Amino acid sequence: MSSLPGTWDLAMRSPIGTITATMHFVADGDTLTGVATGRDEQVPLRDVRVETGPGGERVTWSQSITRPMRLNLEFEVIVTGDHMEGHSRAGRLPRTSVTGRRVPTP
Repeated sequence: MSSLPGTWDLAMRSPIGTITATMHFVADGDTLTGVATGRDEQVPLRDVRVETGPGGERVTWSQSITRPMRLNLEFEVIVTGDHMEGHSRAGRLPRTSVTGRRVPTP
């Protein structure tokens, strides 16, 4: 079972500044789904996949946003405990650094 499910605060460093979002990942049996919230919109996560490796869990997903502009984003991060680090890419634009921390449950 993946350690991914839960709520995560993400920060993406981009050419227009740091963009923040909250990701909520949910496990339903062997299927992972999720929702991203940020910039006054909430969007579903598509094709959430986890591969376990020696350095942690490699997690990939895609999502579409409309703010600050309409983009289709692809994410690839490594999750280790309550931290994630990796990158996102929007089409032909340069990769954007992504970091995240799990939000503690009360």
